[in-house]
Amino acid sequence: MADRHRDASAIVRSRGPSLEAASLETSPRAHARLLTADVIDGKAMAAALRMRVADEVRGLASTHAIVPGLAVVLVGNDPASEIYTATKKKMSAQVGMRSFAEHLPASTSETALIRLIERLNGDHDVHGILVQLPLPAHIDPLKVITAINPAKDVDGFHPLNVGRLAIAHAALTPCTPLACIMLAKSVHPSFAGLEAMVIGRSTIVGKPLAQLLLAENATVTVAHSKSSDLPALARRADLLFAAVGRPELVRKDWIKPGATVIDVGINRITRDGKPQIVGDVAFEEASSVAGAITPVPGGVGPMTIACLLVNTLRAACALSSLPSPGL
Repeated sequence: MADRHRDASAIVRSRGPSLEAASLETSPRAHARLLTADVIDGKAMAAALRMRVADEVRGLASTHAIVPGLAVVLVGNDPASEIYTATKKKMSAQVGMRSFAEHLPASTSETALIRLIERLNGDHDVHGILVQLPLPAHIDPLKVITAINPAKDVDGFHPLNVGRLAIAHAALTPCTPLACIMLAKSVHPSFAGLEAMVIGRSTIVGKPLAQLLLAENATVTVAHSKSSDLPALARRADLLFAAVGRPELVRKDWIKPGATVIDVGINRITRDGKPQIVGDVAFEEASSVAGAITPVPGGVGPMTIACLLVNTLRAACALSSLPSPGL
């Protein structure tokens, strides 16, 4: 475990001088440089994690003749969803997994979609099932998610997996919160004694992330749109996770000096007449205060897909009564 943390820490790209060098200087300029954040390279961490998954997949195939299979179901033609599903298919193939793509028209009925899921539940070559959200308005996502076999629910959204996570039992964990934990651990191998704050209480990110942080012995605050004096709450956090979907909501004066900031947001905006993707954190100004920060893009996003592959591998092992790989 310690070796894994050392490897992950090496992926944090320093943007400022070393602590030892900066401590020899006393000027305001040197102090500002000391507070220049390290950028946590999610792309590099994801690539390293995929390599470990690929090694485990090869071992599973050679020792037990099991090849993990991931089925991705897309309903409709949402452009962003099509990109996401294509990326997931590509990445699963790269690590040696089987990939099953089910692309249904937007007019597909809820009943027909659930029948497809039931077929995938019974397919022994399929170990993970992911239904790409959002679904067309006439389909109830909860009914669809609940129809997935919890043992194949690699998104971690099934009520049974949500409940097991809440009581700290083994479960398939939502991929984005899992990615957030891994990214933060590249800076802090232990969260014990740290104050963590999650901005956002969604069932997909905020709530499961809070549960994972509690399991890691962090002191956790969950803030949301009804919280009073959000900047003051944020300034207490050693670990700050922004997951609200509001472009550059978190400003420089929200951040405790030296804090680790994990930005979950992916927001498409137009700036100076040009399209741009930004996070929930104002990256440039936050970088002058934070100790470490994830960029957008290139932070949580790549790690989320890598964690989907981890979940698929773990599901394949569990369904075959094999021990979970230590990733």
